Amino acid sequence: MVLTRDFKQTIMERVNRDPAFAKALLDEAVTLFFNDEPETARLVLRDLINATVGFETLALDTAKPSKSLHRMLTKAGNPSMDNLAAIFNAIQKNLGVKIQTRAVKI
Repeated sequence: MVLTRDFKQTIMERVNRDPAFAKALLDEAVTLFFNDEPETARLVLRDLINATVGFETLALDTAKPSKSLHRMLTKAGNPSMDNLAAIFNAIQKNLGVKIQTRAVKI
C-alpha cells in the first residue's frame, strides 16, 4: 500500500484550493531568480505553470512552442530574458497579479 502522494498532484490541488498559494509560488520563483538560484526558480515556475495555466495555453499566450517552454523550465534550461518576461507576463495575467520589486538597503 502506497502512503505517499505525487508531489505535482499535491501542488495542483493546493493551487486550485488556495489562490494565495499560487501567488506565493510566483513570489518564490521571482525571489529565487533575484537571489541567483535560477535552476530552482525554473522548477518552481514549471510546477506553477502545470498547476495553473498549463503549457499549451502558455504557448498560445507567449507565441512560443510548448516543447520549447518545457525545455526552458528544466533544471538545465536557459531561457532568454525575453522568454522569461513573456512567461511572467502570462502568469501574472492568469493569476490576476502584478509583480513589483523594491530596493532594500543592505
